[in-house]
Formats: sequence, C-alpha cells, structure tokens
Amino acid sequence: MKFINILVFILFLGISTSCQSFTRKKVAVVEEGNKATYKQLDKQNLSKYETAYFASGCFWCVEAIFESVKGVKEVISGYSGGKEKNPTYEQVGGGMTSHAEAVKIYYDPKVISFTALVQVFFGSHDPTSLNRQGPDRGRQYRSVAFYKNETEKKIISDYISLLKSENIYDGAPITTEVTAFEKFYIAEDYHQDYERNNPNNSYIRNVSVPRLNRFKENFGDYLKDNAH
Repeated sequence: MKFINILVFILFLGISTSCQSFTRKKVAVVEEGNKATYKQLDKQNLSKYETAYFASGCFWCVEAIFESVKGVKEVISGYSGGKEKNPTYEQVGGGMTSHAEAVKIYYDPKVISFTALVQVFFGSHDPTSLNRQGPDRGRQYRSVAFYKNETEKKIISDYISLLKSENIYDGAPITTEVTAFEKFYIAEDYHQDYERNNPNNSYIRNVSVPRLNRFKENFGDYLKDNAH
C-alpha cells in the first residue's frame, strides 16, 4: 500500500478534564501471556491474527481509533514501554512508572498491513507534541511506536523519514520514540472499550469523540463499513 500524506491532528489544549481524572477502584492487572486475561478475550480466537503495539496519549482514544480500522479484529488497552511489573492505572496515570498508556492491536495482515497501521498511528495524533496529547500531560502519554522485529523497525523509521522529507509538520521535530517491544500489561477491565461504554463521560465527549471524528474524516478508505 502506498504511503499517503498525513494531516496533523491538533487536539484540544484547553480541556480541563483528562484521562487520569476518572480513576476508579483497582482491578487486578494481568500480565501478557497469561491464560486468564479477561472474559472478552475468552469469547474469541485471536491466534490467527498478527499483533502491533502503539502509544499516543490516553488509551481510551487510541483504542477507539484502531477499533474503527478495517482488518483490525480487537484492540486492548494496557501499559508498555516501562520496567515495572504489573503496573496499575493509578501508578501509570499518576506518572509513578516508566510505562506509557498503550494499545495492543490484533489485525489481519491480509486485509491491512503493518505499514498502514503505522500511517493510522501517525495520522491520528500529534507526534511533535512531547509527552503530551491534548489535555493529558506526562511521559505516560508519550508517543511510542513499538517494533517486534527489524522489518517493523524499518517500516516505522522509513515512514518517519518520509514525514520529515515532505515537511508534514512544518519543520517541527517528531518526538515519537521507536522502541523495541518487550512486555504489554493489560489494563483493568473497566478501561476496555471505554469510549463505547461511557458515551456521556465529559472526557469522551470533549476529547475522544472529536479526535476519532477527525481521524475518520481523513482516513475514510481505512474505515470498517460500520465505522463511517
């Protein structure tokens, strides 16, 4: 699939609420690789799908964006990029770990390529905003493109080079970290499908939904039929 030009999506900067504002009771976190994850995963066989990992701000927003993309079977919110084991939302959201809020994407490579997912990643957030997306600030909201092998690393690096050569961001430096994937920790159950399950939440209405809609306006060819 050919590379496409990306418009920079500037999120709301004046919203007072943030992803971390809605902290709830602690729920046990399950480490990647364990069989007992959560009920939603038990209902489907995901073994035939490839996986990809990205971080670009509040995972409620990022999950909803990738869920709308054709070829994506499932998106899981969680934590990655840090060294601490079994982190909680309170720890990560409060900036007490080295993890970022991240998503794990199960996708069908026959329908959508890793290159296309990288395009979606860069096209759905501002990669020049250091440790911040919209109202969410801190390294836990940093931009990270994780790679599992050298092929994925080259795809990410080549795409960043293309964005720079085409001056997509008017000379602003791209701050996205290109990081080898190590471990993903699944977030507490109430974070999964948060945007879909909490449509009246003020953060969802004022930040997540507008961000998703901007993505849809510019990536119509990538959307599932029911996501238009």
